[in-house]
Amino acid sequence: MRGETGRPATRRNIRALVLRLARENPGWGYRRIHGELAGLGIKVAASTVWEILKINGIDPARHRTGPTWPQFLRSQADAILASDFFTVDLLDGTQAYVLAVIEHATRRIRILGVTPHPTGEWTTQQAQNLLMDLGEQADWVKFMIRDRGSNFTAAFDAVLADVGIRTVRCNVRTPRMNAIAERWIGGCRRELLDRTLVWNQDHLRRILRQYETHHNLHRAHRSLHAAAPLKPLPQPVDLDQYRIRKRACLGGLINEYRLSQDVDEVFGHAQARPLSRAKPQLGRSVGRSGL
Repeated sequence: MRGETGRPATRRNIRALVLRLARENPGWGYRRIHGELAGLGIKVAASTVWEILKINGIDPARHRTGPTWPQFLRSQADAILASDFFTVDLLDGTQAYVLAVIEHATRRIRILGVTPHPTGEWTTQQAQNLLMDLGEQADWVKFMIRDRGSNFTAAFDAVLADVGIRTVRCNVRTPRMNAIAERWIGGCRRELLDRTLVWNQDHLRRILRQYETHHNLHRAHRSLHAAAPLKPLPQPVDLDQYRIRKRACLGGLINEYRLSQDVDEVFGHAQARPLSRAKPQLGRSVGRSGL
């Protein structure tokens, strides 16, 4: 009986894997995909990979390009800071400019300053203050994203360059390049500034500091799997063993919640007492920070 001639057909699962690698890695050509398959122990000819890509309308020999902007942000998040200005209208008839910096990886916010006149000299001084606040942490920061506003001068960039931080300027009318900072500003407006009558700069500084503390130590973040920037998630607890206490912040605009146990002091040690035996504590005040 005459045997079959020619190259055997490629298995369907190998074809599917080749197309998956091409889809998930847009910059890979057929040689790079072939090498990845070989590293997985999958024996297939490079020409076969080329043919699979060609048949499915994918360029087998793609030109090497740099990463997309979202890919760059994700891969370099630990080394990226982003800065931005926003304005606040005050009841005394003036307008204040606020400069904030956010860490991409941790989402920690730093409100650097408030001023009615954000000159280049003032902005440069805030950059110096930022480096002092970062301390040794500045060693791992490699990029600072900022817009092209005249508030950011060459002196601002030079202060950062002295410690190895490269300034990345956003393109004109592309707010998505600084989306993380823009998103924080939007949240600050919705949760605080749009619900508060701000009298003057001192009042603005005070409530922004309180909001900064709330954001860094309590507010949950989806990108951190519901943790706060400076407070990791606790271990799971049995809710039957605790009471939930509310703490009003910023004059009641924002509420924070915490677990609380009723305790007895026995020989100087705090021991948890079952809630069923707890005596009601009338008139107990709830911690509150006013404006």
